[in-house]
Amino acid sequence: MIKNKDIILALISGALLVPAFPPFDYYLCAWVALVPLLLALRNKNHGAAFLTGFITGLVYFLGTVYWVSHSMYYYGYLPVIICVLVLLLLCSALSVYTGIFSVLFSSIQGKTRVPALIVVPVLWVSLEYARTYVLTGLPWSSLGYSQYKLLPLIQISDITGIYGVSFLVAALSGAIFDVIAYRSDKAGEVHLNRWPLTLYIAIYAVVLVGVVIYGSVKLQGKAGGQKIKVSLVQGNIEQDKKWDIKFRREVIDKYKKLTTKSLEASPDIIIWPETAVPFVFDYDKKLTEEIVLFQKELGTALLFGSITAKNSKPGNTEMSNSAILLSPREDAPLIYDKIHMVPYGEYVPLRNYFPFITRLAGGIGDFLPGKEIVVMETPFAKIGNVICYEIIFPGLVRKFVDRGANVLVTITNDAWFGHTSAPYQHFSMAVFRAIENRVPVARAANTGISGFIDSRGRILDTSDIFVEAVMNGEITAGDEKSFYTKYGDIFVYLCLISAVLLIAGRWFSSKKID
Repeated sequence: MIKNKDIILALISGALLVPAFPPFDYYLCAWVALVPLLLALRNKNHGAAFLTGFITGLVYFLGTVYWVSHSMYYYGYLPVIICVLVLLLLCSALSVYTGIFSVLFSSIQGKTRVPALIVVPVLWVSLEYARTYVLTGLPWSSLGYSQYKLLPLIQISDITGIYGVSFLVAALSGAIFDVIAYRSDKAGEVHLNRWPLTLYIAIYAVVLVGVVIYGSVKLQGKAGGQKIKVSLVQGNIEQDKKWDIKFRREVIDKYKKLTTKSLEASPDIIIWPETAVPFVFDYDKKLTEEIVLFQKELGTALLFGSITAKNSKPGNTEMSNSAILLSPREDAPLIYDKIHMVPYGEYVPLRNYFPFITRLAGGIGDFLPGKEIVVMETPFAKIGNVICYEIIFPGLVRKFVDRGANVLVTITNDAWFGHTSAPYQHFSMAVFRAIENRVPVARAANTGISGFIDSRGRILDTSDIFVEAVMNGEITAGDEKSFYTKYGDIFVYLCLISAVLLIAGRWFSSKKID
């Protein structure tokens, strides 16, 4: 059974995590958010520990991914009760990770001489990594993302990825717990004596200072690559009009008008958002020819999102969500097909088990996923184009840069999210992709947030949401491959190995006692 005070502590932890993320940006809350949960987990059996952690996770994820219900209700046309139930199901699935964390922490803490300062971040990061990949993955609201504005701290991401920042943040909660929970050996439990604990905290403080110094030095450096003039066009097309044939001409004309306006800045490339053109490119021949001729008149590169037809057969045409680059120097378009699909947005897993969950993909049908990373080579840059949801997966984005991209473009349609926190959270994740790989990011969003991020994670400019916008900016192509780009998630693998050793150590110690 869980005592009332422990439930309250679990709720406080979840409630502290929510405002740490955009749009609130009270990022300091994240550094202490886990302390109440850790205190509630003392002397808990596995069942009670799991439930305590699950409560924290439920508040945490309901507060940060509540916008899912907005998309389902307004564009999936599901009844409110179904939207609420699906949201609860999703948040419950995500809360399993905080429940597992709590079981492992409760089992290890107090039974070994390893302090929470180490146990907490090792377990937390290992489970965040699992959440990135298990069952297609959903690494939304990873702890480190809350620190996207703290630039000197997060430069370490070019070595550790986002996970190193999560580690540092979670570690402070562990250190605070160690100080609060310190006491002499009681009831046969093994506790750290004062001096090793002091040493561990001193080492953590030195590491933290070292990370900030490293970040400050990195912020002084500048990319030495080619400077590129980029124009972003934000059409602000209402979601329910995007695929309505009655508004097709209006949508195309709006993008053409805004694009012509962008020519005042003499851009090297003009970027439209995800599925900007309201037809199937190269399938609708007349409209495809119109866009191709328009690009030729522009005399500059045009990159945009579109649906493309694949494996066309009578009555069985498959579609992909694609990024298309039309270039003055290329006769044929360069095309990248989105690899990582959005579950129940672009494809329907477990369709037979959940037939009541309809697609949110505009009635087009399940998309065919892309099979390969495509780096679009131009005279001014090598472009890695990730589409919408893909930007939240560090491992996928890293592959584009590892294969030669020195500029990242992300095209997206955040109209699904409405005036919720999702557009702000989605944009903040792109900051880490820039730092991890030391390349700039240009982001074009249908309804915002569009903007530019340099290779140090500085947000150079952003648009408002739900407005038309033409943004002209200059970015500098990356000219270095970061440690993270070269070697990937080595830091996480070390955390995973450490977690296994901690669990194994606890298991062997319990066997000896038996």
